[in-house]
Amino acid sequence: MSLLRPDGLGGRAAVAGIGATEFSKDSGRSELSLAVEAVRAALDDAGLAPGDVDGLVTFTMDTSPEITVAQAAGIGELTFFSRVHYGGGAACATVQQAALAVAAGVAEVVVCYRAFNERSGRRFGSGVQRREPSAEGAALGWQLPFGLLTPASWVAMAAQRYLHVYGLTPEVFGHVAVTDRRYAANNPAAYFHGKPITLADHAASRWIAEPLRLLDCCQETDGGQAVVVTTAERARDLRHPPAVVLAAAQGAGRGQEAMTSFYRDGLTGLPEMGVVARQLWQTSGLRPADVDVAVLYDHFTPFVLMQLEEFGFCGPGEGGDFVAAGALPINTHGGQLGEAYLHGMNGIAEAVRQLRGTSVNQVPGAARALVTAGTGVPTSGLVLGTDT
Repeated sequence: MSLLRPDGLGGRAAVAGIGATEFSKDSGRSELSLAVEAVRAALDDAGLAPGDVDGLVTFTMDTSPEITVAQAAGIGELTFFSRVHYGGGAACATVQQAALAVAAGVAEVVVCYRAFNERSGRRFGSGVQRREPSAEGAALGWQLPFGLLTPASWVAMAAQRYLHVYGLTPEVFGHVAVTDRRYAANNPAAYFHGKPITLADHAASRWIAEPLRLLDCCQETDGGQAVVVTTAERARDLRHPPAVVLAAAQGAGRGQEAMTSFYRDGLTGLPEMGVVARQLWQTSGLRPADVDVAVLYDHFTPFVLMQLEEFGFCGPGEGGDFVAAGALPINTHGGQLGEAYLHGMNGIAEAVRQLRGTSVNQVPGAARALVTAGTGVPTSGLVLGTDT
């Protein structure tokens, strides 16, 4: 069950540095090189040196181990290292792990990173190619024989049910794609910089797995992103105003599987994100109306709408209208649809920029940012705020 009371982490840690490589379709270098470049950039941004780092956190499915990154980046001894499971669901949890470490005093400066050649190398969007025997593999065995081979096909099942239950058309998903690409068009770091789209463009894009079209699916990216987490006290003495971790949470729902939770009572929501939402609101003391900007994991557009509904920004089935109304700035970097697909780490960086006041699509006076990680899998989320 969800926490019955606020946890003790809020306000004790902060993101003090962010750094990234170029986002491309063919990096021309190793994933380790990308990881090290991102880590060093994040440390430079914070005004710290590799020797200040005593902790590293990354994801599973990562080819650059913590000790290898430490060696290649010139980092010395580590007192904390960790990996979080479930692909993009791990993004915000890496910051949670780092925050827990610095709050407990087992490390003082922890760098969270993700780097891969996800376009020129392994392509997650290609679906299941080969899998070693495992419990997760057994769960997939109920879907693969029927042609559900890719993440898009798994999400399409829930998306189709969502449209049916609420009497909607795929145009509601298009509002997310158009919003992301509008912000990406202003972002020089985005792959789709200068390339906004319209609802007509969305409707004309080819089917991937009905009701999902090409423009409902995030891109595939080569690149790296890193963030530096330290105590709130130390962060105040560093180069930039800190983005304080007001709340951090992980969540897995009942009947949870990794992208194929088709045996729940309903398919029109994201119970795992509901778990995260309840914990974030409880610990931060905030509510939807208090959020100035949201960076929502957008590997597929339907799950953005469901996240808005799980967090209480709008009612069930109302996510499309909510996005279309533009009441809440969402994915101001362009999201994974428009900027880059870095398993959500670049979304954390955008939240930090918003709180610093340095985003290319700056929300005036942004002081509270919601960030979410991958959905359809066990997931995580953050509420970041200015140091007030």
